[in-house]
Amino acid sequence: MKKFTALALGAISGLVCSQSALAAESVTFDDQIVITSADGTEIAANLFTPAATSSNASLPVIIFINSWALEEHEYLAQAFKFAQDGYIVLSYSARGWGQSTAFATVGGPEDIEDLSAIIDWLDVNTQADISNIGLSGISYGAGLSLLGIANEPRIKTAAALSGWGSLSDALYGADTTSLAWGTILIGSGYLLGEISSDIPAYFADLIAGSDVSEAIAWANERSPLTHVDKINARNAPVYISNNFGDELFKPNSSLKFYSLLTGPKRIDINQGIHASAEATGLLGLPNYVWNNVHDWFDFWLKGVDNGITEKPPVAMELQSSNQRVEFEDWPSASVSTKTLYLGPRGLIGDGALRNSPNTSTYTNSIWSGADSIATTGIPILSAALDAHIDLEVSAWLPAASDVNSIVYETSSLSSPIKLRGVSTLDVWVSPSHSKTQLVAYLYDEDALGNGKLISHGVRTLHNAKPGQDVKLSIEFVTAGYDVPAGHRLALVLDTVDPLYQPATLGVEQINIRYGSSKQSVLTLSYDP
Repeated sequence: MKKFTALALGAISGLVCSQSALAAESVTFDDQIVITSADGTEIAANLFTPAATSSNASLPVIIFINSWALEEHEYLAQAFKFAQDGYIVLSYSARGWGQSTAFATVGGPEDIEDLSAIIDWLDVNTQADISNIGLSGISYGAGLSLLGIANEPRIKTAAALSGWGSLSDALYGADTTSLAWGTILIGSGYLLGEISSDIPAYFADLIAGSDVSEAIAWANERSPLTHVDKINARNAPVYISNNFGDELFKPNSSLKFYSLLTGPKRIDINQGIHASAEATGLLGLPNYVWNNVHDWFDFWLKGVDNGITEKPPVAMELQSSNQRVEFEDWPSASVSTKTLYLGPRGLIGDGALRNSPNTSTYTNSIWSGADSIATTGIPILSAALDAHIDLEVSAWLPAASDVNSIVYETSSLSSPIKLRGVSTLDVWVSPSHSKTQLVAYLYDEDALGNGKLISHGVRTLHNAKPGQDVKLSIEFVTAGYDVPAGHRLALVLDTVDPLYQPATLGVEQINIRYGSSKQSVLTLSYDP
């Protein structure tokens, strides 16, 4: 059965597929292409070609790969624009999607064979300049683009939008199963594609806590971080776009991947959730990310001196102002760390975030089994509303329960704290159960106690020794946020969040330890 998404149907009917419009723009379109891969898999594709070219002219090429649950018609508007600018543009449905046969393998060796077969086809059937090929995609297509440039030497450059650096981090980061997004991926894969049986089987292993190492090995092989040395070996240029609110492919692993690249590179971290910062560009509307993709390919595939490589290569769109700040590299020499020490909660009042080490010996306790008011909200929806219509993910922190959460606050800030990058938390705990989970939330808290969520992090222990003190380390999701003067920075700890599989469905006690030899610290990544 032919599988079209509503997006593809709308794009086909309303954007670029009118033959008269194509003729007027001197672009030809072929929607009936089928390319046979090495194992006999049929790859469905479409092709835009500039019409007015001489018979012996070779043209630069862009190859687009579909997002998860979408197919080859996803990029019609952008493919049309690139063809107008003189590119041959082929968009294809990766195996298991759209009209392509076989099963989706999430960047397995079969996907690389498909890409090689497509380049072979372009070489024989078009005026493609095989020395100037760019590869791009959103989400699934972004991950395959980075794996493609690592393993197919004929790809000159790649632009990866809302992709992953580490697939294992996306599915099982901090030893915690990404239950909400994993369920969405598996469900949409069954509904809209044909996915390999390995995918739900490995995810089930993560949920069950069995054969986890095998699942992680499978995911690591499909992670660009594993293959970064291959990209560096030929100095291949890479453009990356990721979003602060992407709860599937968090920007942390993309920043790590970017930092390991040694060739020409650029990364934009935008406001938005998974794939949302790029979405309007798919409709042909003005879009910051797609403007950079056009400039990137024009520079590397056509030699256009448009200044894209002269700009600072790292740009972050701030959550609090929607302005962009730029850096010459990442990690950046202009970004420092600030250490705040956790002080205990007393009989009256919350815990403290202090500039000096804690000197008291004390224990606070919280209980699992129920969520607190601290939360990332409704998966996908809350982050999307926060990013795009300023409907904040917020909580009134004075209402936080002392039973299943604990709040730590700074004093009122005399100057802003400009958070940039990845902050961390190291906290000493003594769990009552071998399986335990701690979720940490950073809030911008105003004078009335209203907290706006800045970032969060999680960590799960699977083999803790009950009653034994252990230092638990949490990495927060990358942030670009200015906490204003007069507000407080607040840290909330609890044990449950809708994004993640809980450590246990039972009730357990987590004791938080304080002492001069066991300092719990919040380390902020900030621009002084």
